[in-house]
Parts: sequence; C-alpha cells; structure tokens
Amino acid sequence: MKGRILMGSAGILLLLMFLFPMWKITLSAPQYPDGLTMYIWVNKITGDEPGTLENINLMNHYVGMKMIEPSMFPELEIFPVVIYIVSALAFIFAFIGRRKLYLLWTGLISILGVVGVYDFYTWLYDYGHNLSPHAAIKVPGQAYMPPVFGYKILLNFHVWSYPQGASYLIAIAVFFALLAWYFTPKKAF
Repeated sequence: MKGRILMGSAGILLLLMFLFPMWKITLSAPQYPDGLTMYIWVNKITGDEPGTLENINLMNHYVGMKMIEPSMFPELEIFPVVIYIVSALAFIFAFIGRRKLYLLWTGLISILGVVGVYDFYTWLYDYGHNLSPHAAIKVPGQAYMPPVFGYKILLNFHVWSYPQGASYLIAIAVFFALLAWYFTPKKAF
C-alpha cells in the first residue's frame, strides 16, 4: 500500500509543476543594478517584472542575439502534454501496484529529464552562438551563451542560471517512485 501511495504522489507532484518555474536566469550589470530575471516554466516564459523580456530582448539585439518570444519554443506546447502523460502513467502504475512498473516509470522520467536538459543546452548554445552579422556590437570570437547551470560573466553582465521549484518537484517525484519500488513487496514484481 505504501508503494501505491508514493507512486500516486509522484504523479501529483508532476501536476504541481505548473505552479512553479522550472528554471531561472538572472542578468545583472551596471545599467541593470537590480538585475533582470527570466523564468522558464513548463508552458511559458516570464520575467520578474512586466517589461523584463522586452529589456532582455533590447540588450540582446545589440550583440546580435535572437529575440526571446515564447511562441518560438514548441517545447512550451509539447512539455505540458508530456507531463500529463507521465503523470497519468504514475496513477495507472500506482493502481496496478507492480514494482517493475515503478522502476520503468523512474527510468522514463529520468530519460525525459536528460533529454529536457540537453534541449535546454542546445537552445542556449544556438541562442548564444548564432549571432546576427548585422549586430551593432561585435566582439570577435565572443559568444553570449548563458550557463545551463551556474554563474558566468558575459561582457559586463553577470549571469546566473539555476533550477527552480518545478525542477525540484521532478527530482522528488523520482525519489518517491524509487521509494515506491523499495516498499512494494518483491512478489508484486
């Protein structure tokens, strides 16, 4: 019974991801002493204030970076569907109550997590390296890729990039699924 409750809880945790951002990127510079913070959610991209994305797009335009428009990311439409499917699988597997299904679910969500981080990396790489040749500011050999995780200096900007609440919910859901596997008797394998 513990295993079923834990597996069902993992499914609920995934649904709660819509309430919190997945990732946070903050840029700070002398012209932005309070910083500009962008949040990446399961289904949207927002800023910490109403004009944040516009300010980021304006400064990025000078160095030739692409505009950040949420509509340009098909992931923001695909990812919510994936979350609903994987959450539904958690509920179905909890109902069935088999250890091997809990392990299968853990492997599936782990693979999806790795694919998600890789997709994030490729987007950041493209965003920071494929610059417009018509940019007002050109620094030979300079790329403007924000870090996937951690801190980096880009010209006069200090950039921080870290996971947020929704990412932690995925990690907790995986932990719950592993606990479900552990607490389910081997005969239910």
